[in-house]
Amino acid sequence: MTTTMTTTESTTTDPRPWRGVLVATALPLNDDLSVNFDRYAEHCSWLVENGCDGVVPNGSLGEYQVLTPEERARVVETAVAAIGGERVMPGVAAYGSAESRRWAEQARDAGCGSVMLLPPNAYRADRRSVLAHYAEVAKAGVPIVAYNNPIDTKVDLVPELLAELHAEGCIQAVKEFSGDVRRAYQLAELAPELDLLIGADDVLLELALAGAKGWVAGYPNALPRSSVELYRAAVGGDLATAKKLYEQLHPLLRWDSKVEFVQAIKLSMDLVGRHGGACRPPRVPLLPEQEAVVRAATERAVAAGLV
Repeated sequence: MTTTMTTTESTTTDPRPWRGVLVATALPLNDDLSVNFDRYAEHCSWLVENGCDGVVPNGSLGEYQVLTPEERARVVETAVAAIGGERVMPGVAAYGSAESRRWAEQARDAGCGSVMLLPPNAYRADRRSVLAHYAEVAKAGVPIVAYNNPIDTKVDLVPELLAELHAEGCIQAVKEFSGDVRRAYQLAELAPELDLLIGADDVLLELALAGAKGWVAGYPNALPRSSVELYRAAVGGDLATAKKLYEQLHPLLRWDSKVEFVQAIKLSMDLVGRHGGACRPPRVPLLPEQEAVVRAATERAVAAGLV
């Protein structure tokens, strides 16, 4: 893997750069499905210019599973060069702990301030395997945000396990995608210093009210300004503003928890004048009835001035 030095210095001073709105970036592809790195750099800059605090490249929304190692490394380097390393939190998921550690080292060497790590996802790992996995990747020396997605990984980072990982110094925060908002309160009791990040767009208000410190977000790829306004209102206690925006945006936000979330978000990007484009196989286009629902919801958001 090769790395490049960033040409843009971050203005972030918070030692916890995972806080705020970090966009799990969609990856713009050309017609031949090659990666358009220039468009990706512009997209990262546009998101920050529109109020987002940073980006999360190489997550599922970034289609990391179907990238070559060279593409995956270059995606990270492109984001760092565009907006500064402290604003970039790459996903470093891989089938093996050694490979995840290498991706964490690549992110560290590229200048990133933190990384996001799924538990082992090649099989349904037990507690000891999960602990060993995070301990191995932590050796890279870059802060880790755990990613709890039991729906896709079949490994559930329950509050007790997250508290243990935090006590061992392996993780500093967690992107919580289980959909169970009750966990926020138990986690705050067991590990009060562990930052909770909203992991699914359609439980944003509930987790913000429960004390979330950040949002690893999907739909800001298409609607950054209104999404940031929603998040700031929610964590700031402005419930009148937050509830109205949440109701307006929820028909789109709920797609973040569906199987077709990448295709839906990319379609909305196209509809608001960004470049979403196609996905690499095995993802296939939305069904006509799905496309109609996303299109209608996006057009309503545009008409409401949420773009």
